[in-house]
Amino acid sequence: MSVRHFLKDSSISPAEQAEILRLAIEVKADRLRRQPLKGPRAVAVLTDKPTLRTQLSFCVGIAELGGYPMFVDGKLAGVGERESIADVARVLGRQVAAIVWRTHGQDRIEEMAAHAGVPVVNALTDDYHPCQVLADLLTVAEQRGGVDRLAGAKLAYFGDGANNMAQSYLLGGAMAGMEVVIATPPAYRPKAEILAEAEAIADRTGAKVSVTADVAAAASAADVVATDTWVSMGQEADAAARRSPFVPFRVDDALMALAAPEAVFIHCLPAYRGKEMTASVIDGPRSRVWDEAENRLHAQKALLIWLLAGSDG
Repeated sequence: MSVRHFLKDSSISPAEQAEILRLAIEVKADRLRRQPLKGPRAVAVLTDKPTLRTQLSFCVGIAELGGYPMFVDGKLAGVGERESIADVARVLGRQVAAIVWRTHGQDRIEEMAAHAGVPVVNALTDDYHPCQVLADLLTVAEQRGGVDRLAGAKLAYFGDGANNMAQSYLLGGAMAGMEVVIATPPAYRPKAEILAEAEAIADRTGAKVSVTADVAAAASAADVVATDTWVSMGQEADAAARRSPFVPFRVDDALMALAAPEAVFIHCLPAYRGKEMTASVIDGPRSRVWDEAENRLHAQKALLIWLLAGSDG
């Protein structure tokens, strides 16, 4: 039996990404039509980090697919501490149809996938947030009139270029054929190996990826403006020191004025008004953050449908 996993954005091919996004549009139009988990079959949803949208969207989505979301507090279970990741994977894999995990190191989720025997989904690691980027691509596709119209669109991200959102935008955007520009201070560039992988994908898809400290150039004619918190989970002790370098990369009305006339603003949330963006941007008419948050549900349902279909033998 072959098992497909979604451990980072490039775990799937560009064609498979487009297939999942089209399926998400179909699922969103008729939320209860597809129920591959009818039974109900259980899906384990583990989290080692604080969560709202991940827990909500996966639990609701699994239920709408006819299944039972088994929520597991990773800290309480002591995954990798009280019990090895490999042993947890073997236990879960015999009882659930899939495993969704929001955790820290990428090596942790890769070890889970190596031993589970069922699809494993990265619901966030320190390096990647691929489910969020699927939802973001779905949001942009809706705005632009279809999945095929993602190619050539310019997505400009402002803030911490070394965080999981920036790195997943590079990979996911390159797979969709987009122009992805990461605007970040020089000390906060994405990992070199992830940028190199995005560049290799871009060579195949016709996309463009780049990293710059030039805010105006990044914003110029952008179709999508994105940002994220300046302080990711686990960096709270460094909050004061991290603020100063990112102030020039704040998304405000002046920055949005440099973007294309129909440009939209997205943010994975939680958002901190007056820091990475102003209230006038996130609460303004060009903001699509609430559509984006809802689209976590639809994109993840489509992903689970696709993974289950591709892992049934």
